[in-house]
Amino acid sequence: MQNCAVALYETSPVTEPALLEHPSKLFVETTSRCNLNCVMCMKQNADGTHRHEGDLDLRTFQALEPAFPNLEALVLNGVGEPLLNPRLEQFVGRAKKLMPAGSWTGFQSNGLLLSNLRAISLLDAGIDRICLSMDGVDATTFSAIRAGSQLADLEHACNALAAAKVACGRPEMEIGVEFVVMQDNLPQLPAALAWAAERGVTYALVSHLHPFDEPHLDQCSYDICTDEAISLFQCWKNKAELKGVEIGRYFDVLWTYSKNPQERQIVDFVAAMKADAQQRGVTLDLKRLFALDMGRIHESQVWFEEAAQVARRVGIDLRLPEIARREKRVCNFVETGSAFVSWDGGMHPCYHLWHQCRSFANGWLHPVQPKAFGAVPHRGVLEIWNSADFRRFRQNVLRHDYPSCSECNCSPCDLVQAEKFDQDCYVNTEPCGSCLWSSGVFRCMD
Repeated sequence: MQNCAVALYETSPVTEPALLEHPSKLFVETTSRCNLNCVMCMKQNADGTHRHEGDLDLRTFQALEPAFPNLEALVLNGVGEPLLNPRLEQFVGRAKKLMPAGSWTGFQSNGLLLSNLRAISLLDAGIDRICLSMDGVDATTFSAIRAGSQLADLEHACNALAAAKVACGRPEMEIGVEFVVMQDNLPQLPAALAWAAERGVTYALVSHLHPFDEPHLDQCSYDICTDEAISLFQCWKNKAELKGVEIGRYFDVLWTYSKNPQERQIVDFVAAMKADAQQRGVTLDLKRLFALDMGRIHESQVWFEEAAQVARRVGIDLRLPEIARREKRVCNFVETGSAFVSWDGGMHPCYHLWHQCRSFANGWLHPVQPKAFGAVPHRGVLEIWNSADFRRFRQNVLRHDYPSCSECNCSPCDLVQAEKFDQDCYVNTEPCGSCLWSSGVFRCMD
């Protein structure tokens, strides 16, 4: 009887989604081709790199099907425009027959090819969510960012989907918008949400600009310093002002051989701040913190708060990014058991390592090479997922034992600026230390 009682209260250990024997989410690139030339897209990155482009074929898609019975979500997009693949509806229909109840399929689109007939065919196939790109509510701003498209095209796409929901008897199908925040369009975010809600949109994803070219750094509205570092620094800065200590002179007096009492007070004050940060486990990049533009941070906060108010008023599910990097990093992609499959069948661990690019997300040049653990047409999707290398990669990510390159005083170092990444200063073979996705400033459909 005693053994039975023990058995009643025993619970089996909860397995992390990333360590299950199957992926929970698949992000599948239906094409790498696009019909627009958006200024902030990685495809417009001026590094001269030649990229072979193409469409996902049926054979590659069929190779993914063993994973479908356990999927929570299938997201059918990558760096291209999904509607350019004529097999998109076929992919959706096949997936819906195999995926479990409560799961969903969706994709992000610029909406340029979303005609009334295409909207109906997609809903008939079973698509659950379509997220349309919207980076401004002013026609001039919209066209400047998304070269080749107009706000009227987005309105037509919304209307086509709303009509298709009625025609196909699919009221539960969700229409969303994605808004990439930049300095030029940030003030338009609240009005854009109100505009979208009037046209049937029920959710909105907001992401900061990921700069793939150095000139785009001036357009970024996020701060590389972390939220906890900024909070602690501002607290100590206020203390210093109350005591009349000019900590802004710290780097001017730090290496002075003979310091007067005021200069010693500055150095001692900053030393106490650094000790406090170390005790709290917060990393301080003092040079960046002393140069911090609190006005820009405050401006982002104001517009985000107004956007949140508008979203509550019009009934939109709004998902905002962080304004400053999150000190406590969380890899929502890997931790939820996700994987990315490129159009040619390569199976990649995350958004950060899906395509070759030259990123400036941390403020300096960071060459990124794709990492694939196999090609699904040649090896089974579950075989690749459960391979020793791929599983070890996910286990290492879950440990979160990697540096924070963006706030390191030695960055950018040769380890992260190498054309081919081998290891970081913690001897990790995963370049997670230089990835800002885990800090909450970038978002995508998930």
